[in-house]
Amino acid sequence: MALFHPAAALLTFSLSACALAATPAFVARDHVAEGVFTAGIEGPATGPDGALYVVNFGRDGTIGRVDAQGNAELFVELPDGSVGNGLRFGADGTLYVADYPRHNILAIDPASRAVRVFAHLPAAHQPNDLALAPDGTLYASDPDWTKVDNGQLWRIDRDGRVQLLEAGMGTTNGVEVSPDGRRLYVNESVQRTVWVYDRDAAGALSNKRLLIRFDDHGLDGMRCDAAGNLYIARYDAGVVAVVSPEGALLREVPLTGRKPSNVAFGGADGRQVFVTLQDRGAVETFQAEQPGREYGQQPAPHR
Repeated sequence: MALFHPAAALLTFSLSACALAATPAFVARDHVAEGVFTAGIEGPATGPDGALYVVNFGRDGTIGRVDAQGNAELFVELPDGSVGNGLRFGADGTLYVADYPRHNILAIDPASRAVRVFAHLPAAHQPNDLALAPDGTLYASDPDWTKVDNGQLWRIDRDGRVQLLEAGMGTTNGVEVSPDGRRLYVNESVQRTVWVYDRDAAGALSNKRLLIRFDDHGLDGMRCDAAGNLYIARYDAGVVAVVSPEGALLREVPLTGRKPSNVAFGGADGRQVFVTLQDRGAVETFQAEQPGREYGQQPAPHR
């Protein structure tokens, strides 16, 4: 049996970090090989351990864990009939899962990997993506793919109570909260629109307005960086669009795959962006200039 040597592990980590730091910003490469996840690949989120968690590893109804080198393994199998989509980690490490067939928000204990129903949305079409506000409030998009003007938006409080915030929307998909918690963003895939709401201290929404509209292709999951810029998966366009808080298109990051389904931040400094690709069953990655607003719990600095 080989002996573990902390210095060797630190050297490996340091070399990996240096290699990432030397990579030009906004240049995508493969992180997880093609076909490791199913076509239902979605919901990337970085956990308190720094690993990336992604739904549908090998087969639908699972969640995979991906280490810093891109090695994937099974983390948990969901209950029969459950399939995950959006993922978010709470401040205590709980992993929240949008279980769209059963209209639930699941909660997974990171230590025991026990799965429980945190909230049930009986009037939902299919809870899709999740956003977690700094105060622990969850928001869930809820598209109706059979009727494109029937989308919904839900709020899930810290005690699991649910509230329908809006109905009659487009195909609600990506959802995100600004770094200061004062804005909520929701996009509509078929309509190619991104809406922004003001969010008060109690989590209530008001003053809905259009942030940006795209001329072609679809929209999927999105995340904010620490500066408030939105990173939006442009489904069928093969890019991640970066949009300012004022609604200006700052750049588009080209990908190998054409169908990005979601994005998440991670890495040692929070600047590594992970992109799930539906048409490849793979995860691509690139370096951003800013860290994400949330990217897992990082180790305390040495003193």
